[in-house]
Amino acid sequence: MKKIICITTVIIAFVSFNNNTQAQGCVALRGSGSAYMSAHPDEESAQGWVFTSSLRYFKSYKHYSGTIENIARLTDGTNVINHQTTIDLSLVRIFNNRWSMLIDAPIEANSRSSLYEHGLVNGAYVKKERHTMHTFGLGDARLAVYRWMFNPATHKKYNVQLGLGIKLATGDYNAQDYWYNVGPGGSKVLRPVDQSIQLGDGGTGFTVEANTFYNLSKHFNAYGNFYYLSNPREQNGTRTFRETLAPSLANEAICSVPDQYMARVGFTYTAKSGFSASLGGRVEGIPVNDLIGGSGDFRRPGFVVSAEPAVNYSLHKINIFASMPFALVRNRLQSVTDQENSVKFNKFVRGDAAFADYVVNLGIAVKF
Repeated sequence: MKKIICITTVIIAFVSFNNNTQAQGCVALRGSGSAYMSAHPDEESAQGWVFTSSLRYFKSYKHYSGTIENIARLTDGTNVINHQTTIDLSLVRIFNNRWSMLIDAPIEANSRSSLYEHGLVNGAYVKKERHTMHTFGLGDARLAVYRWMFNPATHKKYNVQLGLGIKLATGDYNAQDYWYNVGPGGSKVLRPVDQSIQLGDGGTGFTVEANTFYNLSKHFNAYGNFYYLSNPREQNGTRTFRETLAPSLANEAICSVPDQYMARVGFTYTAKSGFSASLGGRVEGIPVNDLIGGSGDFRRPGFVVSAEPAVNYSLHKINIFASMPFALVRNRLQSVTDQENSVKFNKFVRGDAAFADYVVNLGIAVKF
């Protein structure tokens, strides 16, 4: 029974709401949302440390408005292509079989290839050229405290772990690279990169988590993970320059600081050899309206529903794991500024966003 719970929870330890959790692509989720769930209390009655290193990669290139793919963007070559890689480093201090604390820091390497940012002025191209912008560095770090809510001695079949944390604005939210064909005489100009590849969102936020398991049999168990990041700050002051692309985008000139959320449910099978496999569902995204504070300025709200297979191998104090969530539903929602423009221009307005087909997660956890 111990192994069944441990396998499930270790897999959860590296899952990124990455963390740019994806809604993958232009719906910009930061590298600060790794859901953590420590091993079952039976396994962790002694104090200790768990270090986890995980890698997350995806390529987004398909544009959606609502749930409808804009296939023309792909076929005519005007689509945006984002490559995002995150190395997530987390350290967990286990105080006893109920209490633990997490320190999490992501390192991000992002690139964004597009046409419209490199020569589109007031809706017309000065030159139709594709160029690439890059960012690299520390993302938004996070601190969190966790507690198993039921006494492990009397609740071995199921339990619930709650977590509260703070997300720090350690990532650069005004990272810059060159926009081409936008300066005098068609020169390049150093400007902030798109929100989707910024290293941070510029807000100090608060996280709430719930992680749970239920043993169905000796080898099968169910799991659930729920995460929400509340960002009270409305906007971070970073200019988007979207107002230079078209007059109708004037109210999207500054980046918003959105909330984020994730939920996962599924089942795990564990063999005696230390190998396990799980299959579940996952939804993650950015809401249209934040729980606290304003929700205006520029954001691309939306969500992705994914199927998430995963495997894990446990050997003594080392766990190696991998998962590949692949998108089933991608939905770019209408933002607050889209709604305002719909009223202003007396027509339905909703922007689009690029999403990935799948995400690759790899990692290792070591207890010492």
